[in-house]
Amino acid sequence: MKSPDTEALGVPATLMSEGALAFWAAVVLTGAGAGFAAVALTMLLGKVQQWMWPGPDLLDAAASAAAYRHVWVLIGAGGLTGAGQIILRRLTSGNGIDITEAISEHAGRLPALRTLGSAVLSILVVGMGASLGREGAPKQVGAVLANALSDQARLSDEQRRLLVACGAGAGMAAAYGVPLGGALFALEVLRGILALRLILPALLACAVAAGISWILLPNAPTYVIPAYASSPSVICWALIAGPVAGLVSIGYVHLVAWADRHKPAGWLRLAAPTAALGLVGLISIKYPEVLGNGKDVAQLAFTNRIAPMLLVTLLVLRPLSTVACLGSGVPGGLFTPSLALGALLGGVLGVAWTSFWPGVPPGLFAVIGAAAVLAATTHGPISAVVLVMELTGRDRSFVLPLLIAVVAATVVARSLDPRSIYDVRFTPREMDALEKQRRPSPN
Repeated sequence: MKSPDTEALGVPATLMSEGALAFWAAVVLTGAGAGFAAVALTMLLGKVQQWMWPGPDLLDAAASAAAYRHVWVLIGAGGLTGAGQIILRRLTSGNGIDITEAISEHAGRLPALRTLGSAVLSILVVGMGASLGREGAPKQVGAVLANALSDQARLSDEQRRLLVACGAGAGMAAAYGVPLGGALFALEVLRGILALRLILPALLACAVAAGISWILLPNAPTYVIPAYASSPSVICWALIAGPVAGLVSIGYVHLVAWADRHKPAGWLRLAAPTAALGLVGLISIKYPEVLGNGKDVAQLAFTNRIAPMLLVTLLVLRPLSTVACLGSGVPGGLFTPSLALGALLGGVLGVAWTSFWPGVPPGLFAVIGAAAVLAATTHGPISAVVLVMELTGRDRSFVLPLLIAVVAATVVARSLDPRSIYDVRFTPREMDALEKQRRPSPN
């Protein structure tokens, strides 16, 4: 008798059943391929960024760069985007490159050349300063590898869906050094199902990928923060800030949905990204913090190195820059931009809170806000909590207010809009069908 969450969801019931060895071999190879790909893409990103913005990091380099560099580098990124997108569409065909859509609508099948080309293009333009995340590329490459291995191993459609989700999660795990968070992200956010028989393949793929990354890249937390401690003040703040983060996340998801619906067509594929990125370049002359995926901004917010008025300004400019890039057709991820938005929101709300209940380190508000918005925009509360812990290298010192804010934000967001930033292409009817598909099949 088969368990409803084993072969019904794509995992062989026993490790020695027919086809099981092929499936688990594909899991290991997917993790290894995603790990090496993430390392290569990370190195490419660093080379492009150093070439375009010479300096210790993007933010410092942009702050000291001449105004003309801001403009010509971003306009160049826009032109590269437009030309790259047109070439990819003419030379390739397929059902699209959105991983969530591929898993739900096409059993995980992806057009390999277009997806890989878009991944490389996104790394190039993010390295040049586009306000999007770098995780999109390793996720795409991991998913393409998983799809190809599914063909070789002749896996079922359900096994393919699971393996493609594992490949995408492994790419994220390797890119950020987050094996547990990557596995949970793959299942909770991309696959929409958490079950023991599913988490084991995801954990194995992400462990292999992260292990390769730790060997070939520096093994250190993405964000270095002090050992913040919880307190009654921050717990009370989390009760209020959580719902606010949920409401802000809904607005952000709607902006992302609008941008996705209004992507350019025809000759506008060349003109729109050039204009949008040129505008971002002009804004970055005064506010270099709008450049890149938001990692540097989040780090500054986590350590209280952004002035209150700048926090407010960036809370508006950063998401608008991201949406402008996305809506003009620039490829890239939304994970780090969403985390940076949460860090800025938490920082702003924290400044207001400390005016009448002081004593909480301001950076702690930013960390909790980042987790809350990440959970609400992805609809992945468990993966968001684990990801923030792995990204910062911190665990239980402030976990109680973190959980409170994450739960409150996710409940508000899911109650008012069933879509996440990864589901914006789906109509309400398609979302209902997707939710039904994600439920475990009865035996």
